[in-house]
Amino acid sequence: MDEVEVVVAHSERATLRVGDVFLKVDADQARVDTEVEAMSLAPVPTPEVLWRRPPVLAIAALPGTTLGRLGGPSTGAPAAWAAAGAAVRKLHDAPPPPWPGRAGRSAAALAAELDDECGLLVANGVLPAGLVARNRRVAEAALRPWTPAFTHGDLQIAHVFVDGGEVTGIIDWSEAGRGDALYDLATFTLGHQEHLADVVAGYGTDVDLDVIHAWWSLRSLLAVRWLVEHGFDPFAPGCEVDVLRSRM
Repeated sequence: MDEVEVVVAHSERATLRVGDVFLKVDADQARVDTEVEAMSLAPVPTPEVLWRRPPVLAIAALPGTTLGRLGGPSTGAPAAWAAAGAAVRKLHDAPPPPWPGRAGRSAAALAAELDDECGLLVANGVLPAGLVARNRRVAEAALRPWTPAFTHGDLQIAHVFVDGGEVTGIIDWSEAGRGDALYDLATFTLGHQEHLADVVAGYGTDVDLDVIHAWWSLRSLLAVRWLVEHGFDPFAPGCEVDVLRSRM
């Protein structure tokens, strides 16, 4: 009998694997609705939805492997990273869905959220003031107008599966919607900046690298405290705090 593997679990949602089936448990049905609809609209390979019985969504496992994970070694040849970049470009070129996604927050809203979070990080002694201030300045470049694109919203490398030089599927679409395309590219290369050139080559168009660097800082600043409070370790080698230190 297949064992039950806990892929990820925290107070908002949990994902279990049983054989070739992934079971996503999420009490927020609007988030699940977004995931299912986004997968149906995305012009890239996505998992097959096997069934849905709230609060559980069952999807089939994808062939291939991921290119690594944040805080771990990256895998795959440059061609695999370029193929991922090409798939992301195909997504971004598609008509954006009618709803805003995680990458679609306004510059004003992000600036306010970022300032509040930076204050808490320093006031609670989570991070040194100098580290926070330097990354807050770097993050400023992301707070600019952008053309809405079809964004994944949480495009971690663990969410993209490849086989050789081909993308076999992209998972976890609950944060998808209209948003800033460079947020996806930054999320995908977070902690693996050595592969940014390969991804951009596959993406096939000029991108503003300063904005990607800014998103690395912004995303990491907003994530650190949440990760600590939900049982994750952003201080692990190669993770969010190391990303922030690399900006120094």
